[in-house]
Amino acid sequence: METATINAIHTFDVTAIRKDFPILNREVKGHPLVYLDNAATSQKPQSVIDALVHYYSFNNANVHRGIHSLAEEATADFEATRDAVKDFINAASREEIIYTRGTTEGINLVAYTWARQNLKPGDEVIISGMEHHSNIVPWQIICEQNNARLKVIPVNDSGELLMDEYRTLLNDRTRLVAVNHVSNAMGTVNPVKEIIQLAHEIGAVVLIDGAQSTMHLDIDVQDLDCDFFVFSSHKLLGPTGMGILYGKKTFWTPCLFLRAAVK
Repeated sequence: METATINAIHTFDVTAIRKDFPILNREVKGHPLVYLDNAATSQKPQSVIDALVHYYSFNNANVHRGIHSLAEEATADFEATRDAVKDFINAASREEIIYTRGTTEGINLVAYTWARQNLKPGDEVIISGMEHHSNIVPWQIICEQNNARLKVIPVNDSGELLMDEYRTLLNDRTRLVAVNHVSNAMGTVNPVKEIIQLAHEIGAVVLIDGAQSTMHLDIDVQDLDCDFFVFSSHKLLGPTGMGILYGKKTFWTPCLFLRAAVK
């Protein structure tokens, strides 16, 4: 195992990878730029920059709003990306892929549509003690508005969820569980498949915040069996201001789809 690890390190060509990112050619305070803030946002490779420049240079037009050549080309690229995302996370249908402006908007969309319509007084929502504030505040607001209760899975000193406590929190009043796949602060990889399975056993819906996991892990939403999965493009080498909300097709009620479509 030790030898294999060493060999893997030797075959990791850092210099070649750095060449893919033009921003790493600059110096900061007299030294070559070293960037370690990828949990916040990743730098963009030349191929992504070239794709953006190509769009604005050759087929800039409103998507789904015109019948001229540029609009048709832009629309085709827009929808091809939806298919690519479907394959990337192994969704069952392209209709399960909704464009958003980022992870936060994806969580908010679920909170202010599905949760607002379905949470009743006395219902319960479960989050964890390691969530980003974007996966805390919406549930605080919705629980207050709907007279529901927010519960929190505690975290031990090693930065891991206390799964026995989670099992205790689950009950017949639990309607939604919303947890991150990977912690942005500690890097903890949560056992989300088990979290989802336990929630489904008592009839709860599960949202997974995949903002930190989509870059590092193979995502298969069908295998996970999550009901919603959200992530952002800008943490995935992509442009700022883009995100994805995956939702099982059974959740796309006319009202929810309408809210999603106008974003």
